[in-house]
Amino acid sequence: QVQLVESGGGSVQVGGSLRLSCADSGRTFSSYAIGWFRQAPGKEREIIDREFVAAVSGPGGHTYYTDSVRGRFTISRDNFKNIASLQMNDLKPEDTAVYYCATALDPPPLSVTGYNNWGQGTRVTVSS
Repeated sequence: QVQLVESGGGSVQVGGSLRLSCADSGRTFSSYAIGWFRQAPGKEREIIDREFVAAVSGPGGHTYYTDSVRGRFTISRDNFKNIASLQMNDLKPEDTAVYYCATALDPPPLSVTGYNNWGQGTRVTVSS
């Protein structure tokens, strides 16, 4: 059974960095693509309202980003440790959100459709 747990969120100033982690205690981690999504404050809390941020294929050879984070965020995974990471640099106020990870079959979708096993989220706050 896949159970994802996000960590690494926090409060930073504009231009700062954070590294989010998505850990899975299951044995099939490398079989799934991992996607990161975010939900900004004030937005509806339904899964369908979450914004795609980045995804990485199961073996880790392919990565995908939404335009607003490309060049600032880097997604990666370590299939030996069952952890996927999202390195976030040059953070902006508009990056403020709760960040979630989830699993999908390859190739990873670029929207919430097709993702399952959502974690509980980790909050990121970027202040100016």
